[in-house]
Amino acid sequence: MLGPVILAASRSDKMRRFVSAAPGTKQVVDRFIAGETVDQVVPIVRDAADKGLEVTLDVVGEDITTVEQSYAARDAYLELVGRLKELGLGTRAEMSVKLSMFGQALEGGHELALANVRPVVEAAAAIGTTVTLDAEDHTTLDSMFAIHEELRKDFPETGCVIQAYLFRTEDDARRLAAAGSRVRIVKGAYKEPASVAYQDKAEVDKAFVRIVKILMAGEGYPMIGSHDPRLITISQELARQAGRKLDEYEFQMLYGIRSDEHVRLAAEGHRMRVYTAYGTDWYGYFMRRLAEKPANLLFFGRSILTKG
Repeated sequence: MLGPVILAASRSDKMRRFVSAAPGTKQVVDRFIAGETVDQVVPIVRDAADKGLEVTLDVVGEDITTVEQSYAARDAYLELVGRLKELGLGTRAEMSVKLSMFGQALEGGHELALANVRPVVEAAAAIGTTVTLDAEDHTTLDSMFAIHEELRKDFPETGCVIQAYLFRTEDDARRLAAAGSRVRIVKGAYKEPASVAYQDKAEVDKAFVRIVKILMAGEGYPMIGSHDPRLITISQELARQAGRKLDEYEFQMLYGIRSDEHVRLAAEGHRMRVYTAYGTDWYGYFMRRLAEKPANLLFFGRSILTKG
């Protein structure tokens, strides 16, 4: 039951200051955050490529409050695209973006986020890669899906994320499982009310399986975002039943979690993509990682005690 408490803390400035100042924080943050700058992330992309892995890169920092910050977020991604182009890594790395970082929650935010994300998607396409729009809390999804639909008119490979714990997601999956679509399915990592989301883990897992089945049976490209060995095995079986080849879907896992499994799946011929976050504004992302798995919180607690 600690998950909801941690998710609530992810929105607290007081907790942000406490966690940031804790002596063991950096050790744990470094496990989940690949670095603070593009130059620190580049070797990780190269190493992943050498191991037969692909990556999706996320510049962390969704809690913005000004239009100027939204422009800075846009420019950070454009810098990333430029570095990938210089190094010839465009085809090995895509990007994941949170529209809140591009100004979605500000006044006129829908139009602002679309205007900011479009040049990033365009630049990504120019170097042979693409962008996936991350899902956030349920109040933002209609805007996210509308922006996704608009971007796909010119950039059809633009992906989006759906979350198994939301009641609406099975219907969203049916709508999105069309030819050419790219859809990442995850369990969900935001604090959502019982009126819109399953609260029981077993129910979330069941929904995840139902949604994977919908996506595998569709004409799009499913991206399975999970570290759960059982759900990975079930997804492999659903892909087999749907007659999908190994290059017609992929698995995605977070940087710093089950790295041996990343390599194992790639060695078996699966497309395996590592979700790799970097940047200085890591707090919200970090807290969601703690909330997802008790072992992550235990690791953090031990680090604080060790360093304290």
